[in-house]
Amino acid sequence: MPRLPHRVAVVAPTPVSMFNLAIPDLLFGKVEVDGAPGYEVTVCTPDPGPVATTGGLDLHVGRGLDALRDAGTVLVAGTGERDAPDPRTVAAVREAAADGRRIASICSGAFVLAEAGLLQGRSATTYWQLADELRERYPALELKGDVLYVQDGQILTSSGYAAGIDLCLHLIRSDYGAAVANEVARLALVAPVRPGGQTQFTQTPLPPERGTACADTRGWAMRNLDKPLTLTDLARHAGVSVRTLTRRFHAESGVSPLQWLLHQRVERAKELLETTTLPMDQVARACGLGTADSLRGHLTRRTGLTPSAYRAQFSRLGTAPPQGTSSAA
Repeated sequence: MPRLPHRVAVVAPTPVSMFNLAIPDLLFGKVEVDGAPGYEVTVCTPDPGPVATTGGLDLHVGRGLDALRDAGTVLVAGTGERDAPDPRTVAAVREAAADGRRIASICSGAFVLAEAGLLQGRSATTYWQLADELRERYPALELKGDVLYVQDGQILTSSGYAAGIDLCLHLIRSDYGAAVANEVARLALVAPVRPGGQTQFTQTPLPPERGTACADTRGWAMRNLDKPLTLTDLARHAGVSVRTLTRRFHAESGVSPLQWLLHQRVERAKELLETTTLPMDQVARACGLGTADSLRGHLTRRTGLTPSAYRAQFSRLGTAPPQGTSSAA
């Protein structure tokens, strides 16, 4: 029997953010598993037809909220209407959550989830400029105002703008593994999967990925992840002092050199667990984590899974991906 794609219903509240709406279609649409689409994306709205956007244009959305009944994941896009979310949308999202669907939001879509009661007693985030408003209106949630995205059980929320990309890549990684998510990031010309706890803020605007002062050093480090790289090694390659490297690196990537290096090592470990049958000690050495015990500690902290459990869940060597309306999180 052919594998069914994971169905995603993207809810377009009025007025909807066009950028938010484009992200899931772009990223989920690039997922291919064993030659077949990994996702089926449907955009829906309470009143099918013209839908106003925050940019002043109208979009035509042909599907109503009945699309949520067939979805494994429901994703609510950001909206300019936060004071009184459409009660039909609120009720449909609440019902989908009660049915065990995975529920996510981008930016101000979190207000819809909060109005539906889904964030009560949960950790959540939204765009930093809206954080105080969300906290004051829904004090029962635990707001994390300076992170890219948060997952609390079946409920996920993200900050605004490009953080929606990070959220969707995280969902792809949860469903199909790090190798697939990173391949989608490469195809979409965006940064690889970033940890949700990374700060929303940078001290300077993000520069282009190429042409930055530390780009060559990052590329060199990626090619040498199996070696025990130190700050001194990175600074020597860049031809600068450790202090200068740290300052430039943080300005360009938003994290310290060692934080970035550890994230890349863990991502490499995930890919090896998904795509090879290497013993754990060899996986640990190949990604520079040293020992199987070290690999276990870092992977468990990042994913909640031991290396063996991660391989069993995400192996691309015969393990079937999520089916139909699965709500894998």
